[in-house]
Amino acid sequence: MRLTTKGRFAVTAMIDLALRENGGPVALAAISQRQQISLSYLEQLFGKLRRHELVESTRGPGGGYSLGRKSSEITVADIIVAVDEPIDATGCGGKENCMGEDTGKCITHELWTSLNAKMIEYLDSVSLRKLVEDQLAKGVTIEEAPIKRAISSVPVVKPIRITAPNSVFALGNAFTK
Repeated sequence: MRLTTKGRFAVTAMIDLALRENGGPVALAAISQRQQISLSYLEQLFGKLRRHELVESTRGPGGGYSLGRKSSEITVADIIVAVDEPIDATGCGGKENCMGEDTGKCITHELWTSLNAKMIEYLDSVSLRKLVEDQLAKGVTIEEAPIKRAISSVPVVKPIRITAPNSVFALGNAFTK
């Protein structure tokens, strides 16, 4: 079984999101910048994660994504399955036709099927919360969310400085001096 970038990036982005879950919705652009993952790729992944209710989206200014469930209730297997990542080490995709349509399964089919079960069991035992705790134990620091400034009800008046002539006559006078 080979885990592709789709599964790896989805897990990485979910850890980033979970690390910042207490600060409100997290923008995908921020995750993209921190984790060096293409924003368009993250948008595709988070669309799938949202359809599986692992994340929720908030629109508008200050919007972004937040976890759809508690981080302790989301497993790595949930994330990988949500982004359509196959967890299968068999050569036939579990169809039991490794040797061709008529010949049936290969002599190692049970070995790979057993490996699949162990992988799923392991990935299902690792929660997003555990991965976050591991990162925090390593000393990962979470930057504070930028301070949102209130919009003043009093308009800011800046004086207008005119440095150019404001009429044809003033322009003519500027050249005669």
